[in-house]
Amino acid sequence: MLPKLKPIAIKERISMLFLEKGELDVLDGAFVLVDKNGVRTHIPIGSVACLMLEPGSRVSHAAAILAARVGCLLIWVGEAGVRLYSAGQPGGARSDRLLYQAKLALDEELRLKVVRKMYEFRFDDDIPSGSNVEQLRGMEGARVKKMYELMAKRYGIEWKGRRYDSAEWGSGDLPNRCLSSATSCLYGVTEAGVLAAGYAPAIGFVHTGKPLSFVYDIADLFKFETVVPVAFSIAAKKPTDPEGTVRRACRDSFRETKLLRNIIPAIEEILAAGGISPPEDAPDALQPAIPVEEGIGDAGHRN
Repeated sequence: MLPKLKPIAIKERISMLFLEKGELDVLDGAFVLVDKNGVRTHIPIGSVACLMLEPGSRVSHAAAILAARVGCLLIWVGEAGVRLYSAGQPGGARSDRLLYQAKLALDEELRLKVVRKMYEFRFDDDIPSGSNVEQLRGMEGARVKKMYELMAKRYGIEWKGRRYDSAEWGSGDLPNRCLSSATSCLYGVTEAGVLAAGYAPAIGFVHTGKPLSFVYDIADLFKFETVVPVAFSIAAKKPTDPEGTVRRACRDSFRETKLLRNIIPAIEEILAAGGISPPEDAPDALQPAIPVEEGIGDAGHRN
């Protein structure tokens, strides 16, 4: 029998855990990772937003059911989290919120309002009147390029631009590898927030046509205050395991900044700029909530 858990809000949960080389299962009422020697590591599934499953991990049917029931997102990633292959939906997505998001994205006037709000959220700048989405995208690109240059200068890094090949991970230089690893972590946590809030990762406003377009939109709102400084600071130290070091530093940064506490309110603020009323919660609506077991301790360490 699956354990009964006490629900708490998504903003209170731990952002993520990385798991590898073991099988996730539910044994004796507990969610555990079992390694090849039969050693069990208990996972506080009810208080984790998402589990990053690296190569060497397996998931039992019971574990998948429990993760979905308590709203913990399962994400299958490459080694060190440098690629995201697939994600399971944690439940709670509502058709009224999906329709609300789609209406904003499909109406060019409403979409422009949302994009303008995203730009203001990131840069706190006045936007020239009459600017369209393509012009705002170009303005954003120029600002981001300059911010990368300034960040690299701050940390004493030789910066040749944001260049990487997703099909050939090792071809990137150290700063780009660190950035790719860091943004991969950010996308995982952001997707957990998007799905838990009931929205579609694919329906974006600045980014379009990709499975995670809206995830990229929302992650960009926080990128330069969270993972970019982490990536550059670690690249400056030239560690022997840059991906792993970045991943663990991002985990700590997400917890310290309480990133998940801010993601869903940011989504609501951004979409509200479209000027149409968001859907009201029905009395029986399934809320973005996460259960937690009483007495669970710190779960911020990678297993």
